[in-house]
Amino acid sequence: MLIEVLQAKIHNVRITQTELNYTGSITIDMNLVDAAGLIPNQRVLIVNNNNGERFETYIIAGDRGTGIIGLNGAAARKGQVGDELIIMTFAQMTPEEAKTHQPRNIFPDRNNHLI
Repeated sequence: MLIEVLQAKIHNVRITQTELNYTGSITIDMNLVDAAGLIPNQRVLIVNNNNGERFETYIIAGDRGTGIIGLNGAAARKGQVGDELIIMTFAQMTPEEAKTHQPRNIFPDRNNHLI
């Protein structure tokens, strides 16, 4: 049996842009993606701390060092520039693996840069 557990979390980043006329996704600064151990096109769960929205989408690589967090396509309706998000991914593993697994948690500064 496999269970899903938290793989990684990017905590309290702020939306820097929204682009409704796009195919959909979240653009994330690649410095944050790498620090969290994620990869472009990976599915993520997004929580908007400002309005309570929860939704899933996938990662698009953003330019390094820019602090970009962009909601694209339909996701652009789920938040506004300045809203705080938590970005999470989950991994499947056996209960035995899960007992020793430590998720990677990233806490960027207020400008979405690594501390």
